Amino acid sequence: MSDRIAEAAKLAPSASLTVEEVRSVRHWNEHLFSFTISRPPSFRFRSGEFVMIGLPGEGRPLLRAYSIASPAYADEIEFLSIKVPDGPLTSRLQKIQPGDPVYLGRKPTGTLVADALTPGRRLFMLSTGTGLAPFLSLARDPDIYDRFNQIVMVHCVRQVSDLAFREELESQLAGDPLVQDQALLQFHYLPTVTRQPFRTTGRIDALIEDGSLFGHPLTGPTAFDPATDRVMMCGSMAMIRDLQARFEELGFKEGSNAAPGDFVIERAFVG
Repeated sequence: MSDRIAEAAKLAPSASLTVEEVRSVRHWNEHLFSFTISRPPSFRFRSGEFVMIGLPGEGRPLLRAYSIASPAYADEIEFLSIKVPDGPLTSRLQKIQPGDPVYLGRKPTGTLVADALTPGRRLFMLSTGTGLAPFLSLARDPDIYDRFNQIVMVHCVRQVSDLAFREELESQLAGDPLVQDQALLQFHYLPTVTRQPFRTTGRIDALIEDGSLFGHPLTGPTAFDPATDRVMMCGSMAMIRDLQARFEELGFKEGSNAAPGDFVIERAFVG
C-alpha cells in the first residue's frame, strides 16, 4: 500500500469533521500556497469566516483554524497557507495533491464578517501575509458592495512573490461572475512590499501616516474617520495590536457578532 493510500485510509468523518477531496493546489513561492477542496452540500458559511482544516495525527486528527478564501456562494472551498518546514500540520499539508483527502470542520465561525460592522461608506481591509484570505472571500461577495461605497484591500508582505492573487486583484476582479461590474467602480487594491523594491513600500502604519493609503483612486478624507470608515484587520499580531490602539484612540469601537462596531479583528488568531 502506498503512503498516500495509507494516509487516505486513516481519514473518517465524525460528528465535528467531514472528509473532503483536494481539487487543486497552487504554489505561489517557496513558502506560500493555496488549495481548494470539495464543499459538502450542507456546509454553510458567511464570507470572512474561518474553519478547522486537518490531517490524521497521532491518535486524533491534527487540526488548525484557516480562514476561508472563497466567497460564501462558491462551489469549492479555498484556503491560503504558509509552508512551515517543521510545522506539525503545514509540513504535511504543503505536500497535498488533487485527489487527496483532508478533514474539514463542520462549523465555520468568525468575526471578520460584514454583520459585525455598523453601516459606513468606506471599508478598509488591512492584511499581512496569509491574513489576506478572509478578504479574498469578502471582496468576491456581492453583499459587501451593497453595504459600502468603496472597498479598499491593503496587503502588506515582505517580498513581491508573496503577493498571492495579485493578478486577479489588480484587475479589480475582472471576470468574476457576480461582482466584476461593482468591483470595477468600488474595489481598490493596494499591495505593499517591505523588503524588495516595489511601487509601494512600507508597512501599513507608514502608509497611514504619509497619507498614501488614501491616495487616488480613493475618494473622501485622507485620514480615518469613525463616522464614515469601517476597518477589518487580519495578519500579524504586532500589526493588529498597533493598529487597534490607533483606531481606539481615534474613537473607533470594536465590533462583534453580538454588537456590531467600527472595526473588527479575528480574535481566534490573536494571542
